[in-house]
Amino acid sequence: MKKQLLLMLALLIAVPVSVNAQDGLIILVKDNHSKCGFIDKTGKQIIPCKWNNAESFHEGLAAVKDSNGKWGFIDKTGKVVIPCKWDYVGDFHDGWAMVKTDDDKWGHINTSGKIVNPCKWTGVGDYSEGLAMVCDENQKCGFIDKTGKVVLPCKWFRVGKFHEGLVVVGEDQWKWGLMDKTGKVVVPCKWKDVQHFSEGLAEVEDDEGNHGAIDKTGKIIISCKWDDLSPFSEGLSAVEDEDYLYGFIDKTGKIVIPCKWDDAEEFHEGLACVKNEQDKWGYIDKTGKLVIPCKWKFAGDFYKGIARVQDDSGMYGLIDKTGKVIVPCKWKYMHFSE
Repeated sequence: MKKQLLLMLALLIAVPVSVNAQDGLIILVKDNHSKCGFIDKTGKQIIPCKWNNAESFHEGLAAVKDSNGKWGFIDKTGKVVIPCKWDYVGDFHDGWAMVKTDDDKWGHINTSGKIVNPCKWTGVGDYSEGLAMVCDENQKCGFIDKTGKVVLPCKWFRVGKFHEGLVVVGEDQWKWGLMDKTGKVVVPCKWKDVQHFSEGLAEVEDDEGNHGAIDKTGKIIISCKWDDLSPFSEGLSAVEDEDYLYGFIDKTGKIVIPCKWDDAEEFHEGLACVKNEQDKWGYIDKTGKLVIPCKWKFAGDFYKGIARVQDDSGMYGLIDKTGKVIVPCKWKYMHFSE
């Protein structure tokens, strides 16, 4: 799970979707000139590679960065519908996207490009479950609703996004807990780290750096004994043991796939990518059987029956669930949306 996080941060490239492409799927690609565009799952070019950077399609629009270093949005035909004039933008969620001005102030716009939350904040977040994070001049964070009204005061060191009715909040860098939409702290800020809820459980890290999982009352369901623990997906979580090897547990904490892999990701569509001792990636099923050999430098999650992979030359392509290459590895980077 570590490699995806590092790769995503390094490349700062996200995910896309379009109804113009087969099965509604359009894939972000970066060519040999480091320009971004979009293809469909057959490899056909849908939007030319002409952007300095690009993000995923959300709610019909994708963020793009032009040659002047400014961000705007295109529709699924590739037409610029919101001019590239922002220092940075986020994806659209609930009809609003976060934007940053050249004086480092943040706000939100709607899908027509109109400013709906004035650019006066030192930081903002995406809308999730009707609320968005904002940070004031004192770098304290709270939440606004869709009218722009502050409904949860800016008093936190940092906050996350709402998932399953709860949000991660931090009193400081080392004390994290969970709050509901009324502002009530339902899990005290006593954890070194807390992640958002997934399938009813949230990962926590104790003061010794051990990882486990709690329920929405704060009760420890999975003992804090793991070096790492991923969000639950399809009923399973990837865990790292004291020997730095990965396997999978169920929601009772029972090991269902032994810890024998150098790294592992979450299950998607019944398969999870795993890394062997030779630093090569492949895929296992929920019985732990290796169904696609470990031969890739990088492997991504399956979505709509396809996954992106990287060969030894560092180029990306697509495979299906049999491991067959359906789009040759010829792209400098590629990604598709959730």
